[in-house]
Order: sequence, then C-alpha cells, then structure tokens
Amino acid sequence: MTVETKIIEVAYEGRVAILTLNRPSSLNSLNMEMLTEFVQGLKEVRDSETDFLVLKGNGKAFSAGGDIKMMLSPDSHESFDKVMDVISELITTLYTLPQMTISALHGAVAGLGLSIALASDYILAEKQTKVAMNFIGIALIPDGAGHFLLEKRLGAHKAKQIIWKGDVLTADQAYDLELVDEVVEDNMVEAVDKALAYWKQKPASALRETKNIYVKSSLPHLQSILEMEKVAQSKMRKSADHLEGIQAFVEKRKPVFNKK
Repeated sequence: MTVETKIIEVAYEGRVAILTLNRPSSLNSLNMEMLTEFVQGLKEVRDSETDFLVLKGNGKAFSAGGDIKMMLSPDSHESFDKVMDVISELITTLYTLPQMTISALHGAVAGLGLSIALASDYILAEKQTKVAMNFIGIALIPDGAGHFLLEKRLGAHKAKQIIWKGDVLTADQAYDLELVDEVVEDNMVEAVDKALAYWKQKPASALRETKNIYVKSSLPHLQSILEMEKVAQSKMRKSADHLEGIQAFVEKRKPVFNKK
C-alpha cells in the first residue's frame, strides 16, 4: 500500500490548526500545485472550530519563495495571470482568517515565503533564520502583497529600502526592524507551545473582533496593492533585466542590469 505525501499538511490539536509546507526537497519553494493546495488548506482552517493557526515548514527552510523552475517553464508567460491570481487568493485568505495566525520560521524565508509570513499575526524566527525580500536580484518586484505587508510593519520609507536593497537579514536584524516578533534561541516547538499557552489565556472572541476591525479597514488597500503588483510584475517579467537576472541565477553569476 502506498501512502500519499501531501505538500500541504493540515492537522488539528484542540483549538489549534497546524499547516505545514511539505516540499522539503525544494526548500518549500512554491509552485502552482503547492499554492493551490495552500489556499485549500487555509479555507479548511477558516471553516474549522479553531482559534489559532500555526504555519511552519518541513525540512531545512520555512520557504525559499516562488519556485524558480516555474518561472523558467516554457508556458510561464501564458500561466502568469493564473499564478498571480492564486497568490492573491492565498494572501487574502490568510490575511482575513478569523483565527490568530502564528508563523514559525527557520532556515530560508525569502520572497513570497516572506510575504506569507508577514501576512500572519505573530512571527517567531529561529536564531539561524535568514530573511530576505530578494525579488530585486532577478529584477522583479515583491508579490504576495509584499509592498502592503512591509509597509504595515515598517512604514513606506523603510519598506522601500528593504525591497530595493534585497539584503539577507539575520533573525536578530529582522527583530530589530520589527519584521519578526520573537527570536527563538533553542527549541521552536517549545517556543510555539509557550506562545500558544499565552494567547490561549486571552478571550478568543476579543482577539477575533480586534483582528476583524483591522482586516476590514485595510482590506480594500490590500486588494488594490495585489492588483498593482500583478500589473507591475507582468511588466517586469517581460523586461531585459529580468531575463538577465534569471540567466545569471542559472549560471550562478552576478547579473549585469541596465544593459543598453
């Protein structure tokens, strides 16, 4: 008998739902199949009798971001709109979940993976975590509402610096910037349990109502940003700089942008 291994796993422990990204061989990079299953998993959690959702990644990383192989596929331009629409649905569903969401980060957390983490309500990061909004390296812009989510935490000026520089940040640097809420020195499982024990003592209905107020007041802006990102990303994917960035990535060299 064969046992199916799901790339998105959803489990329940009392009041807590746990969603695990389970594509460890690719550092949980997000292809179309994984994105689609992610949305389905979130909708299942949304409709469940839970108060909390924990997001985590299996293997060596939380998520290295969008799957570069998907960008290199021959039909990538034809499927672009569909991919961006699923990303938008994923982020909107995650951001508007009634449950309090907690992301447990480790290893690489980059690009779309970082956008997903930022869409949660509370972020823990292992000491060795590396965080990057690194779309600039292949001449793209953040998607998954990266602009919106960074601005919410940092303000527009600091958000632009993070996006434009594309630097890889340590967990401590991310904490100092307030990109993450807690740095975990040793055991992430224990840290998540401790956080849940704290939040479980709070009245869940009050947590939900406060979240709902902020979500409803900001949802139109989120949706507007997602649409602008889709338009701008389409433009960037057709640019000579993006082609150079992808080629340099494949060849493991530094890209040379702004070629004339």
